[in-house]
Amino acid sequence: MTIPSKWTCSCCGKTHTGLPLDFSVIFPDYFAGWRSGLSEEQINERSFFNEDICVVEHEHYFIRGVIELPLIGFPANHFRWGVWCSVSKKSFDEIIQLWKIDPHGYGPYFGWLNNCLPLYSPSTLNLKTNVHLQSNNLRPRIELEPTDHPLSLEQKNGITIERVQEIAAALLHKSEP
Repeated sequence: MTIPSKWTCSCCGKTHTGLPLDFSVIFPDYFAGWRSGLSEEQINERSFFNEDICVVEHEHYFIRGVIELPLIGFPANHFRWGVWCSVSKKSFDEIIQLWKIDPHGYGPYFGWLNNCLPLYSPSTLNLKTNVHLQSNNLRPRIELEPTDHPLSLEQKNGITIERVQEIAAALLHKSEP
């Protein structure tokens, strides 16, 4: 069975080609809020940020990873959320060192999800996670603590194509009036 190549958007009613299976968040929510009102110079003096890590004030440490949700009916495929997790300084330092070698077999590292993902209620901010390092320069896999939160349940039980279409429609059209 293959993933549908076309889908009809619930927002605009148009048929789109290709169902997006990956969405990501650019910054940890803490960093996005913290930097508000600061100049670029102040941000650069008091933080470090790249596409994989973020450090704020030498007190807050973030790692970027991926939450994979199995697609129901399509066992070889996943829907992915690119997210940020806060971790302790000790875990952060160890993760950075392990990235220089093969991190396979180390961890997992406890963290807190630091993004409020849209279309989830209650909020996903501060859900408990385990950060699993992966080989071959792959971003860490983020495993949510098993709870009754909808995101945790989707990670455990899978996500339907219809739910993926709902997410895609909402996120692809969020900037339109």
